[in-house]
Amino acid sequence: MAHRTGSCLAIVSAVALALLVAPAPGYSQTDGMEKRGDARDTKQTGRDAARDAKQDCKENDSRAECRQQKRDTKQDTRHQAHDAKKTD
Repeated sequence: MAHRTGSCLAIVSAVALALLVAPAPGYSQTDGMEKRGDARDTKQTGRDAARDAKQDCKENDSRAECRQQKRDTKQDTRHQAHDAKKTD
């Protein structure tokens, strides 16, 4: 009986030690998360640039030309963000 208790205690101790030694799952920043964050920042910068360009354009050009210029700026920025996200 004492032998059986000792072996159970050894097993429980081994399991407890394994749980303490095993790394806990973490929530570290992955490459994909960084790429998405960079793409998001790029898009936001493009939106700001497009907004500023449209304000400057309104002083000199027609509304349609300014709208097209803003659209082109935002699309170019989206492409840059997409390329940055897909590049290894």
